[in-house]
Amino acid sequence: MFPLQRNRRLRTNESIRSLVRETSLSPQDFMLPMFVAEGKDVKVAIPSMPGIYRHSLDNTIKEVKEAWDLGIKAVNIYVKVSDSLKDNKGVEAWNKDGLMQQTIRAIKDAVPEMIVMPDVALDPYSIYGHDGIIENGQLINDATVDALTRMSLSHAEAGADFVAPSDMMDGRVLAIRKALEQNGHHNVGIMSYSAKYASAFYGPFRDALDSAPVDSQNIPKDKKTYQMDYANRIEGIREALLDVEEGADIVMVKPGMAYLDIVREVKNAVHVPVAVYQVSGEYAMVKAAAERGWLDHDKIMIEQLYCIKRAGASIISTYFAKEAAVILNK
Repeated sequence: MFPLQRNRRLRTNESIRSLVRETSLSPQDFMLPMFVAEGKDVKVAIPSMPGIYRHSLDNTIKEVKEAWDLGIKAVNIYVKVSDSLKDNKGVEAWNKDGLMQQTIRAIKDAVPEMIVMPDVALDPYSIYGHDGIIENGQLINDATVDALTRMSLSHAEAGADFVAPSDMMDGRVLAIRKALEQNGHHNVGIMSYSAKYASAFYGPFRDALDSAPVDSQNIPKDKKTYQMDYANRIEGIREALLDVEEGADIVMVKPGMAYLDIVREVKNAVHVPVAVYQVSGEYAMVKAAAERGWLDHDKIMIEQLYCIKRAGASIISTYFAKEAAVILNK
């Protein structure tokens, strides 16, 4: 007897496949990470991330306008500051006239409706390349939270729509939320990097910002005392739930493709949007394989983005944002 249910009926042609497709993908799902450098008319290629550049502020604005025209509604901002501005406490991070603060103001002036989510962490400002303050060879949690709070307030005052703490310090979401409320920034949201793992996939990003931990016997050699062990699942759910309780409006899982089980678990556990960061190493692997002719670049790119969305992402932070938007807009 032939089966009464023939599932292939719903795969017969593209029309029926698109009609019953469970997951949709559009440029409005994307957030574009951007690297900003000092100077004017600067465009510096990042060798480990083909097609990605550090732009000076004037060129950054051009990129933001292009992204907006493609339908991308949010940008995630990172800055590369000169070594002369770095110290152990990250004081430059809350300079009201610092590069990050200038960038926030410039983007909001140029494209007011673009959602600006600046990164909140001390590693771009640290002489040690760590996300926090080092004392006696250890990263100090509470002093770092105080610094991150001052940094977040400076971002809010510059016009940020959301602040995005990526540091993984304990209690920083609550401290930032309280400070924002006490200073009248009731509508500034928090996108917390809640389940951020200590991953080797971050390598190219650290090339982009020159933010890898320095090699010294006097400081931690890596970020494993604050970023999560990639062997752990339940811990990621717990971190996300705590951040929501402390006031996070959006929680993030980072990295992306290798952590889609965590994305689904977090999505099932929380009642706020879930963001996923498809990180630099994931981007670089696709680019490298495609350059060798081993993969079809565009097909793999779109497939991975669909997989991240299917797993439960409301927002996908991806270096592919512009390239994928061009394809999806056809």
